[in-house]
Order: sequence, then structure tokens, then C-alpha cells
Amino acid sequence: MGELLRPLAPQVLAVLVRRYGQFDACEDAVQDALLAAAVQWPVEGVPDNPRAWLITVAGRRLADQWRSESARRRRESTAALAEPDLPAPAADVDHAAQDDTLTLLFLCCHPALSPPSQVALTLRAVGGLTTAQIAHAFLVPEATMAQRISRAKRTLAGVGFSAPAATEQPERLGVVLHVVYLVFNEGYTATSGPDLQRPELTREAIRLTRRLHRLLPEDGEVAGLLALMLITEARRPARTRPDGALVPLAEQDRSRWDAALIAEGVKLVSATLARAPVGPYQLQAAIAAVHGEARSAQDTDWPQVAALYRVLDVLAPSPVVTLNRAVAVAMVDGPRAGLDLLATLDSDRRIAGHHRVPAVRAHLLDMAGDVDAARATYREAARRSTSVPERRYLEDRADRLG
Repeated sequence: MGELLRPLAPQVLAVLVRRYGQFDACEDAVQDALLAAAVQWPVEGVPDNPRAWLITVAGRRLADQWRSESARRRRESTAALAEPDLPAPAADVDHAAQDDTLTLLFLCCHPALSPPSQVALTLRAVGGLTTAQIAHAFLVPEATMAQRISRAKRTLAGVGFSAPAATEQPERLGVVLHVVYLVFNEGYTATSGPDLQRPELTREAIRLTRRLHRLLPEDGEVAGLLALMLITEARRPARTRPDGALVPLAEQDRSRWDAALIAEGVKLVSATLARAPVGPYQLQAAIAAVHGEARSAQDTDWPQVAALYRVLDVLAPSPVVTLNRAVAVAMVDGPRAGLDLLATLDSDRRIAGHHRVPAVRAHLLDMAGDVDAARATYREAARRSTSVPERRYLEDRADRLG
């Protein structure tokens, strides 16, 4: 039942918000309608038009809510007030048959919201995850996450439900893609906690990006992000051992990779690179495709990976790109060349204190044969890591050099 209701939830919410505004009240009404469906449909059967059924029930819940609030205000008021009508729809057009998921995504990623609130609200309103699930995914108390989501909904109370203007759409779409990308990354490599991966988040990010791709099939960056996710997700079964220990890319059993996902991702990125302006997600997908098509770590076309990272570093420079590029450069030009590039991050405050810098440095020092320095640097990286599997992996690497 959940697989049927989850994709319908954002569509129903979008219809109500477009008609009546008041994001928070509409979201509550949709949740009531979903609960009613979960209770009634297994007994009475799924209606012929599930979407219309949910819109009708949610609309009734919203009307009941407003009438109840109106009655409360009349009881508390000393003046005789006539019962107000329900808010009029924002337009006379019936949008029940229209899929406004993309507009809802834009709304959840409104610039008035902080990035953490954008992520939380997207997962709640568009992804259909419960507050408890989102709180668990980001390792915060459920009450804290509930407050974050409530504040976000209140912030959007006065924001009109409409797609951004044509001049704003590219930037706003970039925010939407970034939010979904953050969700995927948190699911693929959790920033903290006992588990390396949270598959429910990667699945949800892929589902949302597939939906975006259906809505915007000609957008190269949407296609590139979907390809990147698919190829990356294909490696998930080989990333951990039965005890949950991390397995680095070079040591993974590639027979366990999902060949179908890799093929789909490679086909997608190849097609979009041939027709669309190149963007950062397409370049990352192309890099993932080079790794995905290599039969072994030794067969990886490292010169091509290094060249792609060089272009990415020009197009969308970031500390993470430099980190990954340093590894590729080391594989092509030797570990000292990689260490020299890595040294450019020593004064970069954006990544100061992050465990990945010493982790990569330790790996390159190990490649260079500087065992003592590599062992000490692995231990430094382990102390900085907040992920239990990553910390154990780094400690194990240090122990192996002992």
C-alpha cells in the first residue's frame, strides 16, 4: 500500500496548496487522507481513481478543519461574526488532473528556507517519509525534526504556489537538484552513526530524480544526476562486508555490482553528454561511468578520470572535487603529485577538520612508501570521523601498517 500512496502524496498536496494556499494546513489534511486510505483500501478495495479519492478526502478534512477553527473563533469572540467561507481556490481552473510535483519541489526548496529545512521538508512533503524516519536518517530527536518541519511550513504559509519565473527557474532547479543530491549522499555514506549506508534515503532520492527526469526529459543536469545516482547505487551491495565493515572501491567484488543499474546510467549519461551543455552532475556521472565499466581496479582508465576531474575542477571547483582529483592525479602521475595537489586544501576553511583530508593524505603517503606518516595520518582521520564504519576502516588501515 505504501508503494501506491507515496507517489500520490505530493500530487495531492500540490493540488490542495495550489487551490487554497496554507501549506501547513494542506499537508496535515493530506496526511489524514493517506491514513484513511491505508485503513479503508485494504478492506474496501482501491478506488478506480485513487488520486481523485485522496484529493476529495483531503479537501473534506481541510474544510472540516477550517469550519472547526471558525466555530472556535466565534465562541471566543464577543462580536457576532458571520461564518466565513472557505478560502477560494487560487484559480478557477481545476488542477486535479495536473501533476504539480515539480512546482511542489520548487516550493520545498524555496530560498527563504535554510538548506537543512529544505531537505527535511522535501523528504516529508514530496518523499512521503514520516517525521520519525527523517529524524532517524539524520540522527536527531523526532521532536527536533518536527519543529524544523513545522517552522519550514509556517515560513511557506504566505508563499504563492506557482513555478518560479523563467529567469529564476535555472537557479531554483539547481537548488532542487542539490537537495536531492544531499539526500542521496547521506543515504550512500551516512555522515555519522553505526551504519555506513541508509538505503531508504538513496532509494527515495533516485525515485524523486526519476520523477524530475520524466518532467524535464531534456534537461542535461537532471539526466546527469540520475545517471550518477544509478551508477553509484549499483556499487552498494559490494561496499560492506557481512559485519558492516567498509570495503573501498579498489577492493570491491565487482561481480556484486548491479550491472543493470550501471548500464542504465551509462546509457543515460552518454545520451545527455551528446546533446546537452555539459554540467557538473554530467561530469560526475561520466567519472562514475568510467569506474563502473572497468572490470577491475587495475583496468580503470585513470588518465580519463583525471582529465574529467580537471574539467570539473574548472566548471564547479570545490574541496571535495580537489580531494578526488588528487587521488586520480596520484594514479596517473604518482603519489607525490597527488600530495602536492592535496596540500592546496590545507588552508581551505570549508573542509578544515573533515576526516576525508587526512584519509586521502594517508592513502597517498602509503602509496609513496612513507609508512610511519601514513599510519599516523590514518589515525588522525579516524579520530575526526563521526561514522563508526569509516572510523573502524581507518583504524584498520593504520593497524595494517603497524
